[in-house]
Amino acid sequence: MRTGIAGHVDTPRQSNLRHYRRLCHKDPYYQFGLTFAHEWSFSEVLALMVKRCGVVADESHQWGIDTIDPDLTVDALEAVGDRLAEAARYRERVMFATGHPRNLLETYQLWKSELEKRGCEVVTAAGGYSYEVTTEQPPHRRILVWRDGVGLVMDGEAPRHSHHPFGMRAALNSLTERGEEWPQVVIADHGFAGAAGEAGIPTIGFADCNDPALFLAEHEGKLLTTVPLDDGYSTDDYRPLSDYVLHRAGFR
Repeated sequence: MRTGIAGHVDTPRQSNLRHYRRLCHKDPYYQFGLTFAHEWSFSEVLALMVKRCGVVADESHQWGIDTIDPDLTVDALEAVGDRLAEAARYRERVMFATGHPRNLLETYQLWKSELEKRGCEVVTAAGGYSYEVTTEQPPHRRILVWRDGVGLVMDGEAPRHSHHPFGMRAALNSLTERGEEWPQVVIADHGFAGAAGEAGIPTIGFADCNDPALFLAEHEGKLLTTVPLDDGYSTDDYRPLSDYVLHRAGFR
C-alpha cells in the first residue's frame, strides 16, 4: 500500500474499464493467448475483478483512481510461496518469463536462482525466435531472449513490454520438437502466462487490475493462481513482496 502495488494504485479506472470491454470484444491483445469457455459480459468481468482483484464495484465509477485489495494480493503470494516450496520439494522443471522486463525480471530471476539451488531444472527454449507486431510503435520486430533463465522479448536493442503469447508458444513447440519435457510449473505474466495456461501447464500468473484475462483463466481453471498487483514499479519496490514469497516457501 505504501508503494501503490496494492491499495490505491496508479493504474487508472478508465484503463481498467477499457481493457475489460476489449477483452469482452475478443481483442487478442487483451486475451493473452487464452480462450474462455464462458462468453463473458462486461458486467461479469467487472464482478469477477471485484472479487479476485478488489477493484471498485460501482459501474458508474468511470474515471480516476481504482483499487487492488492488498489482502487478496497477500493471499495469492502465499499460494505462490507454497507452490515454489512444492517445486523445490520434488525438484520440478520450472520456467519463468515476463512481459514486464523492466519491472518484474529481477524478482523472477531471484526466485529462479533459489529453485536452482534446491535442484530444480530451469527450462529455456526457442531463444532467438522472432515475430512481427503491429499494435505498438516501431520497431515492430520482437525477439525472444533468455536473461539468466527468464524469458522476455526485445526489439533488437531494448527489452519490451509485451502482451503477446507467441514467445511462450514458440518455447513449448521447440521443446516438443527436441523431444524434451515441458516445464511442470510456469511463473509468468501477460501472454507468457496466458499461453502456458492455455497449453495446460500449471501456471502462476501476475496481473494488474487492467489485465483481466489471467483472472478469468484462473476462474475457469486454466491457471493455478493469479496475483493481483500494480505491475509498473521498480525492482526495489517489489523486494518485500519477493522476500515474503521466499519466506513462505521456507527458502529464507
